[in-house]
Amino acid sequence: MYWNDTRKALVAMLLSFMMLASLGAAPFGAAEAADIRSSCWTSSSLSDDLATVVGSPGRWSCGDPIYSLEGERALLRFEIGPNDVLPRYLFSRRSALAAVHLLAIDGDGAMRQTSLSASELPSALSGGYFKAALPGVTRDTRQVVVAFDLPSHRMTLERAYLAPSDLALGPDLVRYLLILAALVGMLSMPLIFNAAFYRILREPFVLWHSMLTISLLLTILVSSGLAVVLFDPPAMTLSWMTTVIFGLSVAAGAMFTRSFIEPGRMHPHLRRALLVCAAWAMFLSTAHAAVPFVGRPVQSTLYTAAFAPVIVIFLLSVVDALRRGSRAAKFQAVGYIPIILAGLVRLLTGVVPWLPSNDAMLLFYVGCVCEVLFTTLGVADRFMTIKRQRDQARVEADVLERLSERDPLTGLLNRRAIQQNFDRFRAEGYHTIAVLDLDHFKTVNDVHGHVVGDAVLKASAKALQADPQVHAFRLGGEEFVLLLRGKDAQARAERRRQAIPAVVANAVPGLGRPVTASMGLTNSSPHADEPFEELYERADKLLYSAKLAGRNRTRSEMVQGSTNGVKPVFATGART
Repeated sequence: MYWNDTRKALVAMLLSFMMLASLGAAPFGAAEAADIRSSCWTSSSLSDDLATVVGSPGRWSCGDPIYSLEGERALLRFEIGPNDVLPRYLFSRRSALAAVHLLAIDGDGAMRQTSLSASELPSALSGGYFKAALPGVTRDTRQVVVAFDLPSHRMTLERAYLAPSDLALGPDLVRYLLILAALVGMLSMPLIFNAAFYRILREPFVLWHSMLTISLLLTILVSSGLAVVLFDPPAMTLSWMTTVIFGLSVAAGAMFTRSFIEPGRMHPHLRRALLVCAAWAMFLSTAHAAVPFVGRPVQSTLYTAAFAPVIVIFLLSVVDALRRGSRAAKFQAVGYIPIILAGLVRLLTGVVPWLPSNDAMLLFYVGCVCEVLFTTLGVADRFMTIKRQRDQARVEADVLERLSERDPLTGLLNRRAIQQNFDRFRAEGYHTIAVLDLDHFKTVNDVHGHVVGDAVLKASAKALQADPQVHAFRLGGEEFVLLLRGKDAQARAERRRQAIPAVVANAVPGLGRPVTASMGLTNSSPHADEPFEELYERADKLLYSAKLAGRNRTRSEMVQGSTNGVKPVFATGART
């Protein structure tokens, strides 16, 4: 079963990577040939007049700019060449901002302007981007200037471009979206496995793995074009959702690692640190999404840098667990490699000013697939390990239970076994009880010693051998009990009593005299609900009667029948 699940998961992973390969080959943005990138940029305060800033050539920085968020307003200038396809839209990466102003400037100086607040910006089909319609761009237009009020991330400036249209809902985009949808559906499969596992395991790591899977699926949904096709939420809504869901993913990953690594396979300080990491990630993401402009020029950089300790603790935790021989950590090590690499790329490019920001989305998608599938394999493996441990514990408990119901000397069932299981025995038809006691057994111990006495008890137990119709018990000392069923129950009990002298003489030679047994035999009506104690007391009195009559004999008192409340008729006899 486990190998079948593993094989299915590996097939699913192979299909996922094939999908990602196709995803990488699919067009993610508008046609590159028609894109127009910014050639210059500048910054200003919100109080500066846009037309004045645009008309000041000395303020613009051109060439290969390094963008800064120091100014309250960042402006990008796009040159429209005579051979360029006329653009209709501005596209840029989503991040918190206050407003966008778009100016189309003709060769004769005529200027047309539109402004959109952040809440009015629609999402683009190209994943992670927003779009804004340009004011009328004609063949006379020479420049388009875009001004971002209070931009919060350099990527909004670095990734901005003009294009004639959003992604057309054609075969390529449909293929891209279908691959993403299939990927989301495939990564949803672990949720079904987790639901089945949790019903059996009730382990917290199963819940945290489900939370991690859901958060990664939501990340793919909001960071790709799927959310736009399905719901078309405003761009800024998707922006803060992406931030919060990222924090949720990190927190769920930390809690999953904390609960998934086996007890004793991770240093306690690291296990507690992962709990702190989860709380820290949720605090960072929620705060950054709720108040993105408090430290705007450096807030995104500080926000990104604040996750560095989380990555370090993740790595230390997995390395420590591997060093301590954790089997679960092996799955996590493989699953987390791509997603940690994506995090390192984001961290490095987000902190170092001269490096262009890179969210490493394709690597992130690969990381999502690896993380979900390999940790799912780890959960399945852990499930099988825990199941084996629990099965072994049950087996050991059953063995201990059976041992507690066995007489260690003779191997027969003991008093505890008959008292705890008597109702079941009676329901199975064992209505006849025989109580046996070895005659003059004390003399055997006194003359020959307890070692010989123990051998006599073992041989007597062998003579009372159990079969499908007979259960044999040793109650203590030289006293034995038989529970029997069937019409010839009396005869089978008597044959066993009479076999004792021969079996004992054969097993323990040199006793000088035969070892015999006396027996009291009785039964209950099939319809009676007589407890063991009462039935045993009747048989014990018959045994005492047999002893008084000279030993080596049987006294019986058998119920012949009892119907309609008529008092039973008993037959009493002796066998010597």
